Amino acid sequence: MGSGQISGQYVGKRGPLFGLAFTTALLTALTVGIYRFWGKTRIRRYIWSSVSGDGDAFEYTGTGVEKFLGFLVAMVVLAIYLGIIQTILFFFGLTLFTEAETMAQQAAQVLALNITFLAVVPLIFFAQYRARRYKLARTRWRGVRFGAEKAAWGYSWRAMLHGLVTLMSLGFLLPRQTFCLAKYKADRTWFGDAKFEQRGKWTGLYPAMKQLFFAGIILVLGAIVLAISGQGAVGQLVAGFFLLIIGFIWFMIGLVSYRVRSLDYLANHLVLEGQHGQVRFAASPMTGTVITTMIAGGLAASVLSGIALSLVALVTGAIWAVTGAIIGESAFQPGVTELVGLTAFAGLYIGALALSGGLILVLVTQPIIAHIVKTITVRNTGALAAIRQRASDRGADAEGFADALDVGGAF
Repeated sequence: MGSGQISGQYVGKRGPLFGLAFTTALLTALTVGIYRFWGKTRIRRYIWSSVSGDGDAFEYTGTGVEKFLGFLVAMVVLAIYLGIIQTILFFFGLTLFTEAETMAQQAAQVLALNITFLAVVPLIFFAQYRARRYKLARTRWRGVRFGAEKAAWGYSWRAMLHGLVTLMSLGFLLPRQTFCLAKYKADRTWFGDAKFEQRGKWTGLYPAMKQLFFAGIILVLGAIVLAISGQGAVGQLVAGFFLLIIGFIWFMIGLVSYRVRSLDYLANHLVLEGQHGQVRFAASPMTGTVITTMIAGGLAASVLSGIALSLVALVTGAIWAVTGAIIGESAFQPGVTELVGLTAFAGLYIGALALSGGLILVLVTQPIIAHIVKTITVRNTGALAAIRQRASDRGADAEGFADALDVGGAF
């Protein structure tokens, strides 16, 4: 058994990824959303193959066909499940499908809506775990598969319970929720025949909460200033609203800081238990880099998207006017001119949306992935040589529930 160290590398480029994202977005629109399963698969293959360690790139082996079939199965199951829920609600006089004429009927509809939402919540967490399991099952490094145990329902009820506890504690127990759910997933994750283990303590995540605590203090001060300000106290009102705005911005930054620093802590306490030793991990992503990338990349994408949408309006207007002049119609009368103009607008607008999505991917998402990957270090890599291939995993429903419930993420 030897020792060693591997540093993460990311070699993806903006141009190829943007072209891929733009093309797949257009094909998705032209196929009324059907191509998105193949498009997501192609983007994953590009990003996975851009991540490497010691010269060995990751490999994504999922297919669009299995994702599409998984989605169809999930839609059928959800339709049956929600149909049963609505039947039960109708039995008790609650329904979403009739027009409310009285206050009592409106209250019944609100109650039915809340019950339906609560009935879907367990499926959301269930889908999130199954989506992670599928991606792991379709990921290989050095020819060895990753995998996860069948534990989606256990994750679902734990996520709901921890979320409720966090809510009741006004967010103070967020580190407990983060750590316990991360540990639940990590302790059921495999690389070949070696099992991961999340170590550490949930209290170790409290330093990552520092910025959120500062934001909370500012928000409370703002609320107090507004509460004690009397009539005509313009200065106090302005000060109170100013504190609330600053507190909200600080809170959003604090959320990003918490996610980055919690990733740091969890990675530094993660081990892979092999037959001939423990493989350890370390990560040191910089909160400032992530926030700067999000702000700068987001602004750049917004400006470029705005320019694209403005050009869409100008070009559509020009096409409308030229078409009307050619066939002798008024631009304000329905007919061929209107049809041509609307068709041109729809096509160009879809192109602008595809452009916007591609820009976000290459200006925000990819740089953040690259930064995090480059800060990851794998230690005691000599123990990796003894890890053997694991059995193939069907990958549950191929993320069908995550796609159906729209909790699958960007890619």
